[in-house]
Amino acid sequence: MESRTPRIHGLDTLRALAVTLVVLHHYTLFVSGRATFGWVGEMGWAGVDLFFALSGYLIGNQILAALRAPQGLSLPRFYARRLLRTLPDFYAVLALYVWWPAWRGDAPLLPLWKYLTFTQNILLEPGTAFSHAWSLCIEEQFYAALPACAVLCALLARRGVSARWAWGLFAAAFAAGLLVRAHVWQASPQGAGRLHYYYQHIYYATLCRADELLAGVALAFARHHHPDAWRRVLAHGHALLAAGVGIGAFACALFLRDHYGYGATVAGYPLLALACALLIGAALAPGSLAHRIAVPGAAVLARWSYAIYLTHKSVCILVAGWFRAHGRGAEDPVTIACALGASLLAGWVLYRVVETPFMRLRARYVPGNGRPAALAADAATIA
Repeated sequence: MESRTPRIHGLDTLRALAVTLVVLHHYTLFVSGRATFGWVGEMGWAGVDLFFALSGYLIGNQILAALRAPQGLSLPRFYARRLLRTLPDFYAVLALYVWWPAWRGDAPLLPLWKYLTFTQNILLEPGTAFSHAWSLCIEEQFYAALPACAVLCALLARRGVSARWAWGLFAAAFAAGLLVRAHVWQASPQGAGRLHYYYQHIYYATLCRADELLAGVALAFARHHHPDAWRRVLAHGHALLAAGVGIGAFACALFLRDHYGYGATVAGYPLLALACALLIGAALAPGSLAHRIAVPGAAVLARWSYAIYLTHKSVCILVAGWFRAHGRGAEDPVTIACALGASLLAGWVLYRVVETPFMRLRARYVPGNGRPAALAADAATIA
């Protein structure tokens, strides 16, 4: 069995915040069509960006820790662990979209191979079934590329190459994202088709939405390659929290003022990435309130967050439709409470029935990202 590390309250809080924001945004966007939750619902899409940053840090930390351990990183084990974590829930919900017409409603289903290959986000048509899985596509593409990059970094480091070049690559990647978004935005058509173009070529596009993933990986890199500086930075947990909240508020104001404008498109996502990185730093800082305080219910929401994310959209639409047929609108407090409660219930069911058994299998048969002891010993002998 894999050893269990203590849960970090701050990371649970951030994950719970991320899924809450996404659920409120999707209720506003796909159910009520109004500002039901005010600016929080309007900006709730940023919960996906927070998920990206958390994934970048957590997965980057796992890979870098395994590379620095005596047994080394096992790519087959890494991918087996990720697939057992993400695929069972995803396939279960995808089956609902394919075989239960009421679950997808009037939204057209894309060719099945796009879902199965996690390429759905490429030139994704807004309004299609299971459209919120675009973010999972970007994460799976990230999981595919990151280990190879990390192994390359480790090999170069063993040959005496300074870590500075890695920071240069991080800076170049962020700059590339800025340039790509600027170019794509300037090439966008005028008129009615502009919003459709924006979602297809910017909002859903991997290269345009990698900022937060990069920021999370950069945090993990700093932790493992600059431990002294990492500890000094984490000693200022309250300052990290204040800076993260402040920069996040500025980024939100930029998007709320002109979500699809040039400034928000080019600079808004890096600002969100910086804010998310600072908040994650505050969550990891032992002296920070974000680290010490266990927000009631956050650990449960964090544990169910993936299952809730996959199921909530259709659940809210179905529940609100039933209440609408019985005389209650989407903004009725009873409708909202029941839709959100049903989303929690659906997430719990998916977590218990599908996710938990596969996580137990993972813990039993693939307990870590490192190579088995015998293989690690052979590799050390050959080296």
